Amino acid sequence: MQTVQGSTELEYAFLFTLRKVNSITTAGFKPFFDNLPVDPYIKGKYRFRRLSRFIVSGDKLIKLPHGYLFQSREYNPLLGDIKREFAELEDALIELDIFKNLVLAFSDSCKLHPEAEIGVHQIRTTCTPDNFGNPAPEGIHRDGTDFIGIFSVDRSNIQGGETHLYTAKKEKPVFNKILNPGELLLINDHKFFHYTTPIKPVSDDLGTRDVFVLTSPSLLSD
Repeated sequence: MQTVQGSTELEYAFLFTLRKVNSITTAGFKPFFDNLPVDPYIKGKYRFRRLSRFIVSGDKLIKLPHGYLFQSREYNPLLGDIKREFAELEDALIELDIFKNLVLAFSDSCKLHPEAEIGVHQIRTTCTPDNFGNPAPEGIHRDGTDFIGIFSVDRSNIQGGETHLYTAKKEKPVFNKILNPGELLLINDHKFFHYTTPIKPVSDDLGTRDVFVLTSPSLLSD
């Protein structure tokens, strides 16, 4: 784990941490990323996305009604103050034990209060030799939530896509790493800005980066 100069590792363990979720075999997620609708709010048609929200009740997930994603321009200068709507996660995906394990790992690691609302974004970023993919087109940013989890599902034929954490936008990153499949990065959104570098293909074929991004609160409203 990397820490800010002058801070102890124990202190920063509560602010960001990287863990491997051993209860998840990422191969079970892969078919569901081939059926993602294009994100209509991003130019270039290189990002594909679904979004749902849940609460954890004991060891069960309860799916909440469809909602709209809204962030202020303060947090998202590219798409802030826009009411965005995405297709829901597929029922067959939600029913998987590995999906429940992912949401529970996020909730348990962040020590969320009972009934806390969790947003789950399923995102594929693609790239070609002529069109690099940008996982964070808004630049270095916060989401405007409390906790964020970035779970890597798959990297195929890509280079780049390194995730950075910053204590301030103009400072050097205090954490920088390519997230490998099965790794979950947990972030206190009040303490850190985050960013992921663009991806480009290794060969002439299509490159893809598949992740789940979890947030609590969900930033969704009715």
